[in-house]
Amino acid sequence: MLRCESVSKRYGRGSWVLQDVDLEVSGGDVLAVVGANGSGKSTLLRILVGLSRPTSGQVAGRPRHIGWVPDRFTAHERISALSYLTHMGRIRGLSGAAARTRAGHLLDRLALVGGGDASLRTLSKGNAQKVALAQALLVEPELLVLDEPWSGLDASAHGVLAEFIAEVAAGGGAVVFTDHREAITETRATGVHAIDDGRVSPRGGQRSAGRDAEVELTLTAPVTGVRPREVNWSALPGVTEAASRDGVIVLRVGREHSDAVLLTALRQGWSVESLTRPGTGHASLWDTRRAVR
Repeated sequence: MLRCESVSKRYGRGSWVLQDVDLEVSGGDVLAVVGANGSGKSTLLRILVGLSRPTSGQVAGRPRHIGWVPDRFTAHERISALSYLTHMGRIRGLSGAAARTRAGHLLDRLALVGGGDASLRTLSKGNAQKVALAQALLVEPELLVLDEPWSGLDASAHGVLAEFIAEVAAGGGAVVFTDHREAITETRATGVHAIDDGRVSPRGGQRSAGRDAEVELTLTAPVTGVRPREVNWSALPGVTEAASRDGVIVLRVGREHSDAVLLTALRQGWSVESLTRPGTGHASLWDTRRAVR
């Protein structure tokens, strides 16, 4: 668990940007940080990843593997995106072959314009952002921190980013992100923290969303007999309830997250039996609910 304990920050003799911040981030959390421009959101994220030291207080429990995506990824190098990512992967302990394979896979999923051979200096802001996301995910992060990650991305990449967030959370990692759009923060996060006058306070999140905006998803093991991978379903963004009985998984999911959850389930080897709205009688969440771990 990552903990900010009475963290305060100011630059020089200036006013306090952050004051007495107490914040806990656990595996499976997807936390959004919101606030006005200049409120200290980026400063808090930089402290979380260790790029900035607090003026007072401390950060404890910072994990070893951290993925960091700044609000602007400056890429003026002449090298290709694939070469850059391969180099970054080797710095993080991957073999050259493994880094190149992983980088190529991530760039394919993000549909980088020009592919891996595209020179970094020629990339638009949105495509540079895709490379920034890929470098943060080269090694599976225990903590993924994203500063305005949707900014500049095309619509298809928005969905892929949601998948990445869901996969990190499902694997036991934690995600912290900022975004100025309330519709994004309220629906994609399991918790929202607001910064006002340098102080951070919780403000709810998707788990308080109404049931009328949800669907029920029923999953089973495939008929091939291959055992699917276990998933911490409750940690996936959008999943508000989960239950298991006799090898069948039933999830209640926010409709805007259903595609990402479906994709995660399929990639982990599960078969989809049904997808319905609650109350239709086709797939009701059992009264004897229990969290799936």
